[in-house]
Amino acid sequence: MAEIHPFYEQHRDAMEAAMRHRLDFVEAMLRERPEVTDIDGIRREVMDEFAIVLTQMPYVGGATSRMSDVFVRLTGFMATSRVLRRHGVPLPDIREIERESYKAQLLAVPEAKRFAAGDKFMSPENQAVLREQAATSTTEHHQAAYPDDFVYDFVEPGPNDEFEFGINYHACGFCKFAGRHGDKDILPSICGLDFDAYAALGIHLERTQTLAGGASHCNFRFSRSQRDG
Repeated sequence: MAEIHPFYEQHRDAMEAAMRHRLDFVEAMLRERPEVTDIDGIRREVMDEFAIVLTQMPYVGGATSRMSDVFVRLTGFMATSRVLRRHGVPLPDIREIERESYKAQLLAVPEAKRFAAGDKFMSPENQAVLREQAATSTTEHHQAAYPDDFVYDFVEPGPNDEFEFGINYHACGFCKFAGRHGDKDILPSICGLDFDAYAALGIHLERTQTLAGGASHCNFRFSRSQRDG
């Protein structure tokens, strides 16, 4: 039986708790689905599938890599999508279920805490970290050590640009994961989560293309959202 990398094993309890929390939000939507007749069975099946996903998650540097957190937060959606797909839920509906449940989970966090995290992400200090990790991600040494990682560039705004900074992803860890495990058709479910995740932090994300959609890169552009008060 495949083993879970020690880094993910360390975070397993928190990841499983987040999955169960998200399933609480999914449950209300699933009760309206004609394809789903056994909610408790679906919950068990998703958690069983998540145990499989944990063994498949690529190690990309652990705490030293910002992308490790992305895998920790989002790879579990593969488990839910796989199970719903097996039960005949149409892919567009799976995407909607995933986004709405994730949004509900995000908004359960107090606004002040979310916006503080957003301010930290947009801070000059974090931008410096992003520049450094982006440069590292493109090196032959890093790509040889972590072939399943993301590869990206930090984008400085030009004189006529309205965004504060951007990231161009030239290789996507989720695309690699999906290609290896037969999940390419549910990749858009993962891509769609980005907008809600950043909006919850008080950050406006503009993105017009993705690797999953066949583009040469994903073009993330970030700016602070207008906040009340």
